[in-house]
Amino acid sequence: MSTKSETSAPVKPNWLKVTYDQKKVDQMNDLLSGLKLNTVCAEANCPNLGECFGSGSASFIILGPNCTRACRFCDVPHGHPHEVDLLEPLRVAEATKKLGLSHVVVTSVDRDDLPDLGADQFVKTINAIKELNPNTTIEVLTPDFQGHEDCLDKVIAAGPDVFNHNMETVRSITPKVRHRATYDTSLHVLKYVKEHAPKSMYVKTGIMLGLGETDPEVYQLMDDLRAIDVDFLTIGQYVQPGPKNFTLKEWVPMERYQRYYKEAMKRGFKFVASSPLVRSSYKAKEELEAVENQ
Repeated sequence: MSTKSETSAPVKPNWLKVTYDQKKVDQMNDLLSGLKLNTVCAEANCPNLGECFGSGSASFIILGPNCTRACRFCDVPHGHPHEVDLLEPLRVAEATKKLGLSHVVVTSVDRDDLPDLGADQFVKTINAIKELNPNTTIEVLTPDFQGHEDCLDKVIAAGPDVFNHNMETVRSITPKVRHRATYDTSLHVLKYVKEHAPKSMYVKTGIMLGLGETDPEVYQLMDDLRAIDVDFLTIGQYVQPGPKNFTLKEWVPMERYQRYYKEAMKRGFKFVASSPLVRSSYKAKEELEAVENQ
């Protein structure tokens, strides 16, 4: 007979229970729905949706909503992808203007079905945002583009202020939770961008905790990132989306987030965000401003 510890999931902590202004969230949803846009906030069931929508912030997800990969940690739908919407970049730019965003994050599902793997849509979206919102800074959170350097070159040339690509987790766990993506391919993406982007473009990545990683593995990941001079690091808690997703191993205590923050800063990252509710694009505007004002 199974013991209680073998059958019970970790108890959900109080910090996961968030409150927000439902009226503001509904207004944001109405605006995005009217422009036929998706946000990673809603598609990935982000716990910060209420705070970000309530403050008039959003991270736009292009080329979606269906992803061609099926990563075990992710809540974004996977399946047959939609046709590329040629007017989507303009709508993202229009939404940025209507919301009065001074900083915008653009991400996407993986589009392994496309010859350019989705790079051209990133370029068009960046250009459209710049044309309608010349004072808005832009962060992109890209897929790995299968490591294709020509795709990376296109996005770099479009000139985002921050180039983000997530490592997601440590080396040993990557094959268990990521579909097609590898640890070394993601490192290559970050290294290539750092070496070929202008010095004014920051390079960023993020990881999740609670998947079964150990302290030495997290520190090794930090060392791997600093060896290629990655600027920003975000560290947040994995929240299992559903019973079919990768099983949550633990709710990581705040003390460990604080310890990882100190260790990361010691290693020379320009900015580190380490807390349970941190996500890749959470407070991205404040992150960029903090570094620019140093």
